[in-house]
Amino acid sequence: MPEFDLKTLTPQRLLRASVVVAAVTIVLKTGAWYITDSVGLLSDAMESFVNLASALFGLAMVTIAQRPADADHPYGHHKAEYFSSGFEGALIIGAAMAIIWAAAHRIFDPQPLQQLGWGLALSIVSSALNGLLAWVMFGSARQHRSIALEADARHLVTDVWTSVGVVVGLGAVALTGWLWLDALVAMGVALNILREGFHLMWRSSQGLMDEAVEPEVLAEIHKTLDQFRHPTIRFDHLSTRRSGQRRFLDMHMHMPASWSLGRAAAVRTSVEQALMSAVPGLRASIQLLPSDVEAHFDDQKDLI
Repeated sequence: MPEFDLKTLTPQRLLRASVVVAAVTIVLKTGAWYITDSVGLLSDAMESFVNLASALFGLAMVTIAQRPADADHPYGHHKAEYFSSGFEGALIIGAAMAIIWAAAHRIFDPQPLQQLGWGLALSIVSSALNGLLAWVMFGSARQHRSIALEADARHLVTDVWTSVGVVVGLGAVALTGWLWLDALVAMGVALNILREGFHLMWRSSQGLMDEAVEPEVLAEIHKTLDQFRHPTIRFDHLSTRRSGQRRFLDMHMHMPASWSLGRAAAVRTSVEQALMSAVPGLRASIQLLPSDVEAHFDDQKDLI
């Protein structure tokens, strides 16, 4: 039997799977709401529609992100994934507001619930599907460094917790007979997914603003550079940024002015190859400077 390999589960494949799972859960959760008339299950079903829209948009953005660099986009299209994360966050926030609006009416006008057993069973089955897909997505998102995949996985986890909250709330309604608990649970669910929506939009905005690489990646970069540091070789003005699956590094490497250009270029090539081997997806750009020459970026003339 072949081993399970996350590398074979590309972001496109998993997002297509997410579209299918979202369609299935829409049917299950809408059916659960229809037979119970629970506003809590309605809120759960509404979030599944958001899952479907998010997966479709994420699939489109991941496809764009993998286009090769061209004349208009010399650094590639990797940032398209951040639009997916931001779009998903906006949809989640919209769904949360709609849930709060629907639940507010039921607080003061609670309605009797029907066939809770069937409704809860359908909700649990759909949550199991979402939970399994999210678990696979998280692993693949780390493997492929895909923020779009991570955003969809986070949303699915939020959906699972939403369903858990709804099931617990409806169980409490069945035990106590307090119908207003159904609406209260729905509003609690809405506040939870509202928090997740803002988190996704924040992550997206930071990526679009050229956020530096993760601390563990920066530590790996310094560890690699330590292998080349020497009394005659030093590095400075190191700056990094993230762009979807890609990471970029710019820095200066100082070496003796007496070295030939060929020798200096050979050392630089060794450093660049070591860095890109140590950090997957890294693109390193190194400027060579003599040891006694410093580059200044903060001169007033450069700020004009």
